[in-house]
Amino acid sequence: MSQKRQMALFVGHGDPMMALRDDEVAHGLRAVGERILADKPLAILAVSAHWYAPGTLVQSDPAPRQVNDMYGFPAELYAIQYHPAGHAGLTARVQELLGDAVAVDDTWGIDHGVWTPLHHMLPEANIPVVELSVNQLADAQYAYDLGKKLAPLRDEGFVVLGSGNVVHNLREVEWDNPQGTPANEAFDAAVRGAVEAREDEKLVDYAALPHADYAVPTPEHYLPLLTVLGASQGEKPEVFNDIRNLGSISMTSYLFA
Repeated sequence: MSQKRQMALFVGHGDPMMALRDDEVAHGLRAVGERILADKPLAILAVSAHWYAPGTLVQSDPAPRQVNDMYGFPAELYAIQYHPAGHAGLTARVQELLGDAVAVDDTWGIDHGVWTPLHHMLPEANIPVVELSVNQLADAQYAYDLGKKLAPLRDEGFVVLGSGNVVHNLREVEWDNPQGTPANEAFDAAVRGAVEAREDEKLVDYAALPHADYAVPTPEHYLPLLTVLGASQGEKPEVFNDIRNLGSISMTSYLFA
């Protein structure tokens, strides 16, 4: 078992084409991936915005399939192969920590919310990955409390990773805008200020933040951040990929090490 406390991190995954880019976001992901490798974790528990399910579900498949849950993109994106192993020990430990609140479900796999950033972070797919769903029947406090229950994993050799976006509004995407709208900037700044001050209650009550209706029209991309915050109570963040793009997407990411 690893003797070093492992990271908790929230990664902005953006649009799927990120997997093919060699830009500032990709470089930030690669730098964090090198640190993960140096810490030698046993596996990664990945809470993905793209597994938005009617319950808290965890995978047990020893060889989870890659899920290309995106449509209308170039063939070169679908040609990417990312196949980490599963990890039975991590699945079992999640079941122990969450009890009856979690069920095993192997109908999903490693979706693009996870494999697109990991393609840059861990290109060899040499660290096992187990996905955990975002529970669509539960609220923000539940997502935060879930992280608190999962926090012991970090002392047992496991990384806790949340993948989503602080601001994610596909209806307002501006494909020709390489930056963020004023509403994007305002909400993202409010979230960053609260994360850096560890004012977690403000982040749970995110609907009270400026432009929340614009930034979080649906909760699935925001809630993984709360699970990561719950798993890192009191710890100060490192901020990376502090970038807004496409008008209504924030790539801002947080690392607790």
